[in-house]
Formats: sequence, C-alpha cells, structure tokens
Amino acid sequence: MVTVDVELHRRKAEQDLPRPRLIIGGEELTEASGGTYEHVNPATGLVQSRIPLAGPAEVDRAVAAARAAFQVWGTMRPAERRGLLTRFAQLIRDHIEDFAAVSPLENGVCVGGWADNVGRAVAEWTEYYAGWADKIEGMVGAAYSPYENVEYTVAEPYGVIGHIITWNSPALSLAMKVPPSLAAGNTVVIKPAESTPFSALLFADLARQAGIPDGVINVVTGLGDAGEALVGHPGVDKISFTGGPATARRIMATAARSLKPVLFELGGKSANLLFADTDLDLVTPYCAAFAMSNSGQGCALPTRLLVERAIYEEVVERVVATVAALPVGDPLDPATYVGPLINAVARDRVQAMIEQAIADKAGRLVHGGERIESEGWFVAPTVFADVDNTSDLAQREVFGPVLAITPFDSEDEAVGLANATEYGLSAYVQTADIRRVNRLVPRLRAGTVYVNPGPNPITCAATPFGGVGASGFGREGGKAGLDEFIQVKGVGIGRL
Repeated sequence: MVTVDVELHRRKAEQDLPRPRLIIGGEELTEASGGTYEHVNPATGLVQSRIPLAGPAEVDRAVAAARAAFQVWGTMRPAERRGLLTRFAQLIRDHIEDFAAVSPLENGVCVGGWADNVGRAVAEWTEYYAGWADKIEGMVGAAYSPYENVEYTVAEPYGVIGHIITWNSPALSLAMKVPPSLAAGNTVVIKPAESTPFSALLFADLARQAGIPDGVINVVTGLGDAGEALVGHPGVDKISFTGGPATARRIMATAARSLKPVLFELGGKSANLLFADTDLDLVTPYCAAFAMSNSGQGCALPTRLLVERAIYEEVVERVVATVAALPVGDPLDPATYVGPLINAVARDRVQAMIEQAIADKAGRLVHGGERIESEGWFVAPTVFADVDNTSDLAQREVFGPVLAITPFDSEDEAVGLANATEYGLSAYVQTADIRRVNRLVPRLRAGTVYVNPGPNPITCAATPFGGVGASGFGREGGKAGLDEFIQVKGVGIGRL
C-alpha cells in the first residue's frame, strides 16, 4: 500500500500549477472549441484541473499568429535573437524550482529524482541554442562551371514549426525542440499532450517575460483532432514529434499529402550490455535504478539488461537487492524514487504486460509484478530474469518499471541480442575495456551509445540524440539538432 498526502497535493496544485489556457499570439484563451479535459493527478487519482482543448479552429489561429510573428522573428538580427534567448535561458534558470514544483503534479515525476533536474536541463538546452543564434553560416564553394560563377549557400529558417510534445518528460521535450527552432529564426506552434500542458505554459510564460515577441511561441493543448489539424495545416512548414511509432505513422501519412518534412523521436527498447570486467559495485546499482527512473516511463531507458554469463547470477541478485530497496511512494516526498504511472490506462496496460509475460513464461519473475494498492496509479518495480529475447517482454516497449535480464556468452551474441529488435534509439555498454568499446560502438544499431555510468545522457544539449528503425529519424541536440530547423539555399552568381 502506498499512502499519498492528498491534501498536500491539492494545496500544491492550487499554488504551483500554471493557469490552464491556450496561448495564441499573446492572447490567452480559457475556453476553446475542443471542450475540456479533466487533468487527474497521477499520485492521487483525483481531478486537479480542467484544461481547455484546442480544436482545428484554434490551431488555425495559432498558425496564423506564428506566420505573422515570423515576419518579425525570422528577419531579426541574429545577435538580437541570441540576446533574447539568452535572457530566456536565464529566466528559466531563475525558475528551476517552478519546473520542479510542476512536474510531480503534472505527470508524477518524483521531486527527489528527475523533477529536481528538469528545470536545470531546460535552462542548459536553451542556453546552448541561444549561443548558436548568431553563428549560423553558409559556405562559399569552388566554381566548377565554365562560366566562372560565384557559388555560395545561405542558411534559412523553414518558417513555422509544429511541435507535438511527449507527456513523459514534457519540459525536456520542449527544450530539445523549441530553442533550436527559435535560434534558427523559426516560430512555433506547440501542442502539448492533454495530460501534461503545464510545463509548456510555464515555458511560454517565461519566454514572454524574456521579451520574445507574441506569436513566436503558441501553445494549443488538444486531442487527436488538434494534432491532425496542426500536421495537415498548409501554414506549417515542418513537424517535430516525440511519441510512439503508431502515432508517428499517422502523422507521416498526413504530412505526406503536402510532402511536409518531419522529425520523429520515437520509442525504444534499449539494451544495456554488462561485461564481467566491470566494477559491479558501481555499475549494478546504476543499471538497476536507472531502468526504474521516472517509473520506467522513458524511451531511452536501458530496460533490457544483457549480462555476461560468468557474472549473471550475481548480477541478478544485486539487481533485485537494489530494486527492492528503491522507495516507492508519493512523488512529493523527497525520499521517493519510483512514483506513479501517468494514468489508470498506463497502469492497467503495464500490469497486463507483466501478467502476460508470466503466463507466457517469457522469463523468471524475480521481483515485484504486483499492482500496488493506492489512490494513484502505482505498479511495483518488477524484474524478470532469463528473459527470452524474442518474447514481447524483450521486444515491446513496456513504458513502466519493468527490467528484463538476459545472459550472453560472447560479444557477438551480446551484439546480436541487442540489435534483434525493431527499435534503435539507445544502447548502453558497461566495461573497463576501451578496446571493447571501440569494437562495439560501430556494431550496435542505435542512434546513441552510452558507455559506463554517468548523468542522464539525454540532458547533454551538445550531443545529438535520436534513433533508427522504429525509433524514428532526425536528431535533437548539438549542431545536428539545429540543422533540423534550417534549410540551405544555394546561390550562383555569374558574370555580366
């Protein structure tokens, strides 16, 4: 049984959550054509806010506002854009505690875990891309034509970018998408998930305080019809989406009608390769706890642990001991590490996958597996050993606190197991052998590879992040993330 301080959650919601509304061209709408959505606190199961939902009409207004603002923002001196974005980043840094306060109420993130770091990550991503705003360059090419032309390129913004934001880490998703868009000179229409609109509202409020003109950032929370309207709108020049492959396929089909480019950061089933030469005292707690962070609701989390057979049984014992000691409970309690899932549907889906894995004998249940009785949506941290790598447990994204452990006997087998999935977002390697690292990195089919324990890798703004296969395409982070929102125009000048 998990006990949650319901009264504390109610008071914090009244105090800390931004006022529900749409933001379109600086205008704030508390009513919209899409009706309302009852936002339920994941920890208490109680309605704590009613969210106005945009329909196609509000999306149309938001796109018009963004297009009008593009005439100002897109032609602004790059140094001026840099200054405004730098001021925006500083305001975010000044309000780190506000992001930490919103996150547990919005989607159940624990204040003692990711919630305390989310505002810092948003500030750092915004600072990073602010610095790029006046460093976007073209190039002069060699003249190969017989006419002695002068050839050069110009880097230009697309115009209006539609950003469809994920619910599991909405603030970071905003930071990965919006600052590079703005640094390149684009304006944006943001569609947060209906279950997590508050981070986007806080983000937009701070942008306005920083002096970023109205209409540059527009927020239209909505359901599927709003997303469909945004993707299909002729005034939107590119779509950036973080979410699942099924939704991405629908977005791609709609975008294809106008040949609109898309950026997809999708799901993952990331393998974590643990070799016998590593320091188990350091590595095993990291492997066990990181997979359970944010209650397992992370696309890049290492949810498949592949262990060299020589240390396999010892690692399983150590993992179970670590997971059993993780505090599960109220996300507002600083001692809590594992909080609730986002909603009742997610809890029931995760529980059903656990029960199906047990019924299918997909692996040996060594810890957890049960639903936790509570006012909110809790599932016990769960560990399966001896997992069949062809099973649903190893192949499907659970998106809950479930870790699957499988043994291997050789590097070749480990790579084969890691790559034997439709996903290719991230891979992890735990080893003391740098020669092994150099061998494995090019062989692992993943957009990013992380070696040995460190901070949450996605928080590094300078490193490109993205996937292959069913994990999507395009990159967020680094210059590659900036280039996603730039079009290159070629220019040739001949002699008169």
